[in-house]
Amino acid sequence: MEDLLKFGRAILEFQPFSKLVGAELTSFEAGSAEISLPVREELKQQHGFVHGGVVSYLVDNCLTYAGGSVLGDSVTTEYKINFVRPAIGDTLIARSSVISSGKRVAVCECRVFAVKDEQETLVAAAQGTIQKVEER
Repeated sequence: MEDLLKFGRAILEFQPFSKLVGAELTSFEAGSAEISLPVREELKQQHGFVHGGVVSYLVDNCLTYAGGSVLGDSVTTEYKINFVRPAIGDTLIARSSVISSGKRVAVCECRVFAVKDEQETLVAAAQGTIQKVEER
């Protein structure tokens, strides 16, 4: 599994936006993924919460990692996100897993937690469809 994590981290290095926000792939195995993100002032909106676009980024990327772990090279085709409370904390952690997969498509779920004082609080829940990239 360490090889898969190393491979996943190499992919993250090729994503300029992931580097910009400071995302780190912390777990990656067949059927699941975890991405963490240190909270910085630049990632917050006017009320002091982490911006919803940043939370959405975590969902999108984490869903695709989980789906890609069973499909291979993949992209997100859609996802639905519910913001359940403000993202306030020192770190955000997105955890995703595959619910169902076939040869070309996987349905995945993701939950995002804010961590403060070692306590995790759910801030968003999502479900998405991940599609294998067809070779041309």
